[in-house]
Amino acid sequence: MAVPPIQAALVGAYVLRQRLRGNRRFPLVLMLEPLFRCNLACAGCGKIDYPDPILRRRLSVAEALGAVDECGAPVVSIAGGEPLLHPEIHTIAAGIVARRKFVYLCTNALLLEKRLDRFTPSPFFTWSVHLDGGREEHDKAVCQPGVYDRAVAAIRAAKARGFRVNINCTLFDGAEPDKVAAFLDEAMAAGIDAVTVSPGYAYERAPDQEHFLNRRKTKELFRAVFARGRGRSWRFSQSSLFLDFLAGNRTYRCAPWGNPTRNVFGWQRPCYLLGEGYAPTFKALMEETDWDAYGTGNYEKCADCMVHSGYEPTAVEDTLRHPLSALAVSLRGPRTDGPMAPEIPLDRQRPAEEVFSRHVADTLRRIEAERTAAE
Repeated sequence: MAVPPIQAALVGAYVLRQRLRGNRRFPLVLMLEPLFRCNLACAGCGKIDYPDPILRRRLSVAEALGAVDECGAPVVSIAGGEPLLHPEIHTIAAGIVARRKFVYLCTNALLLEKRLDRFTPSPFFTWSVHLDGGREEHDKAVCQPGVYDRAVAAIRAAKARGFRVNINCTLFDGAEPDKVAAFLDEAMAAGIDAVTVSPGYAYERAPDQEHFLNRRKTKELFRAVFARGRGRSWRFSQSSLFLDFLAGNRTYRCAPWGNPTRNVFGWQRPCYLLGEGYAPTFKALMEETDWDAYGTGNYEKCADCMVHSGYEPTAVEDTLRHPLSALAVSLRGPRTDGPMAPEIPLDRQRPAEEVFSRHVADTLRRIEAERTAAE
């Protein structure tokens, strides 16, 4: 796991405090979405499928920093949409760093070079640049040619200015292990600090529904990729046990409360990837959400999910319970052959519900009421 030593120390101390207090559910990473607007329209993304009145909304600096304080997680991942479209995103990031929270600002990097002067390098701040493979693979994923080259140029500029830079890489069905391995080699050679890898999750509103991975394909793909990583110095920002889970060697349950989401709707239930309702406060989210109604084996929409936002918290907890096992995987890498861990049965999962349209309609009515009241 390649994270700054200060992050590992402070996050470890935070988790230990939570356990000593007897807290069963607590946040590790706040997923902060200050807006949904984006300057790309990726086929695998369901975040921009909103009417214009919603896409025009954004969290204020006070709302964003209030969410950070309310949640208390030691790490904040600023996502979207494209966060660099927010005119005050640098102020939000600086406010989080001032609180000694670790910021990962996710971006497609199209605006990164233009915005660099607004940010200051810090061990608490990391750019997380979206790259789904090499030039051909990434430009295809984002549905626009030339994006890969612009992102790579921005990465070089950020590294030259002393920033930490990670890559956020999502792998979809059809990804070729040899090409993924070559991409990871290139990233390490370019001086990238670490890579966050994740299987593509089936956003229910994404235009392309054909290239998301099911759980079996996810495990087979990551086994093939990790097998090619033997002897290579790939640095990942995730725990070794989560990577072992991706390779099919562990049976984990989702812990969506570990990465709670705050966006323009409120606190999203149950997770960053699935909007099934919104709570007005973080406390209400934690106390009033029926967590057992979600996750693989519990809900049809969650059947194929193995994404880090739900399963990394479980892996972190497992790491604390079995540190020697985590160290062994870290040293030798995930196992890439042999039998896989038992899968979670799906025979008792509840059917999917359609709730997206209702939430959008409710929000549009609220926006219209606010507009009318202001006139």
